[in-house]
Amino acid sequence: MEKRRLSKGKIALIVIASIILLVGAFLGVVGILNIEFRKDNLEYIETSIRAVEYEEQLTPTYEEGYWTFTTDEEFKILQLTDIHIGGGWLTKTKDYKAINAVANMVTAEKPDLVIITGDMVYPVGAYGATFNNKEEIILFATLMEKLDVYWTVTFGNHDSEWYSFYDRQAVADIYSDSRWTKCLFEDDGDLYGCGNSVIKIKNSSGIVTQALFTMDSNSYMSDKLTDALLAAFSSSYDTFHDDQIEWYRQEVTKIHNENLALDPACPMFKSLLFFHIPLLETREAYNQYLQAGCQDTEDVQWLYGVVEESDPYVYSSPIDTDMFETIVELGSTQAMFFGHDHVNNIALTYKGINMEYGMSVDYLAYLGIDEVGKQRGCKVITVQPDGSYGSVNNNYYQDKYAIYPREVVSME
Repeated sequence: MEKRRLSKGKIALIVIASIILLVGAFLGVVGILNIEFRKDNLEYIETSIRAVEYEEQLTPTYEEGYWTFTTDEEFKILQLTDIHIGGGWLTKTKDYKAINAVANMVTAEKPDLVIITGDMVYPVGAYGATFNNKEEIILFATLMEKLDVYWTVTFGNHDSEWYSFYDRQAVADIYSDSRWTKCLFEDDGDLYGCGNSVIKIKNSSGIVTQALFTMDSNSYMSDKLTDALLAAFSSSYDTFHDDQIEWYRQEVTKIHNENLALDPACPMFKSLLFFHIPLLETREAYNQYLQAGCQDTEDVQWLYGVVEESDPYVYSSPIDTDMFETIVELGSTQAMFFGHDHVNNIALTYKGINMEYGMSVDYLAYLGIDEVGKQRGCKVITVQPDGSYGSVNNNYYQDKYAIYPREVVSME
């Protein structure tokens, strides 16, 4: 009897169905692995990470729409940046190292406030086999809550990729969840970006001596898929938008007027600005320094640090906005702190404004960076009662940061 042959159409359907089943099975296995490995790190945080021990922890109050610290003493800020929690089965070990790095530095420094300047998570499937940035955020936020310190974040370009499960507004909602009792993150939904806010430091007379601006420097220059891909490969990063710049101007003016109402002779208050992607002026300042033979100029003064990113060295947005000019004009902000470029940690002064990279934590995003340690660390910022500040970069691999397990890496 002649055997009946399957038609080409049926064969194609069988092949397609088989591929779908295989892909579905693979994704199912990956999903289970991600849940289990994420659970391991979450369990480690919940059982092994302890609250930071303070002699007397400074507690903020919520006053007229602002989180406010009141003190006549020195105020200590710890800047962390580019944590890059992967949250998947492929990144379990690197996430564990990042968790311990954060825990070690926060525990040793005992800051009044921790500010993380973007890229807390890294929902890039090719690295972690997951695009679930919500679960990565929960892992990170749980760590900060276990440390029992006051903390807030600004968003980086990787916190909400176009392909990640949760967009920027959803990410803002996660950080705004009331379960994070020590998180001071706030989102002004009327502005471009998420998380534009001000934290005040007042003295006992009610005068604002320092304001901490946290702003969203946004992500790529377009949210469209094709443009986002081009931006990712051409470094076409976004920056502050006009309404954010106007908001900054209004907030500076408002706080200054509040101070004047208490003391008509009060000078302009001091402020610090925290965000993720450096301004175009940072690239301009560094290029001026290079062109001068690595010597100070009238506009640029070198403070400390190194640049180890490749040309163009500073991966800023190419967009020239009025943000820097507004900062200079208003005369409040002394310095800006950012991350984004993981192997840059310079601080320099440009036209009277300090521009400072934090030190990255990253074990994941840069190829092989988990085995190198000279760029890993934190920045300690101390604010004095008169509003002046000082800062120092601290490398992670020193004795005081060995409270929790820590790896051995190359410092070359």
